[in-house]
Amino acid sequence: MPSAAVQASFEVLPGAAASPVVLHVPHAARRIPPAVRSGIVLDDAALDEELDHITDAHTDRIAEEAARLAGVTPWRFVNRLSRLVVDPERFPDEREEMTAVGMGAVYTRTTHRKDLRPADTDPRPLIERYFAPYARAMAETVAGRLAATGRAVILDVHSYPTAALPYELHGDGPRPPVCLGTDAFHTPPRLLRLARTAFGEIGETGLDSPFRGTYVPLDFYGTDARVTALMVEIRRDTYMSEPGGPAGPGLDRLARALAAVVDGVSG
Repeated sequence: MPSAAVQASFEVLPGAAASPVVLHVPHAARRIPPAVRSGIVLDDAALDEELDHITDAHTDRIAEEAARLAGVTPWRFVNRLSRLVVDPERFPDEREEMTAVGMGAVYTRTTHRKDLRPADTDPRPLIERYFAPYARAMAETVAGRLAATGRAVILDVHSYPTAALPYELHGDGPRPPVCLGTDAFHTPPRLLRLARTAFGEIGETGLDSPFRGTYVPLDFYGTDARVTALMVEIRRDTYMSEPGGPAGPGLDRLARALAAVVDGVSG
């Protein structure tokens, strides 16, 4: 079992026993433990600015409201620490393309390609303390849905800025109000159709631009078709003031759309 401190770094919020859906919210938090903060070279003002850019602000609220509205309450897995501690959605090894810009599982560079940590930082202590327990707990949550319902549906809730940031490797493509990230193995056509219909009320939905793919725990990735997944990337101007500002009325519309996807895949 993870220690109490590690358990506090993420939260599993149970849904209905019959729900196959896990709303995964990995990037909504800003909290950085003091021991981790000491390894970051930015001063407090620069760190606050970086958090404004890198945090998927209010996506935890979108997921919370969607869960409240859904006919069958989904499960929620919410990261309570900033992705500047570790990014639980990165590969922790050479498979991760973002390592090229210093943003693998443990970031050494900022969104504007400035120094965040020393380039020779050893990522292993942070991966062992935070990344590995998170990955195990997420895999256990998915396994629980498989055992209870015979399937699991991961809806990965993110946001992205209206204008591309320098760290983006694919930032020159379309930036629609809602980008749906897909995986050839884990994203079935029906799930994609449900999402395009539901989020069509927000505006245009695009595929895999500016961000592509979706999160599936490595225990199931590419091997278990009972686990389906979709990444929902919401352009921030649809619901909040950028960067890092308050949410607006668009949040409720997005929550309703997400709840419609949950209901569509729960039946």
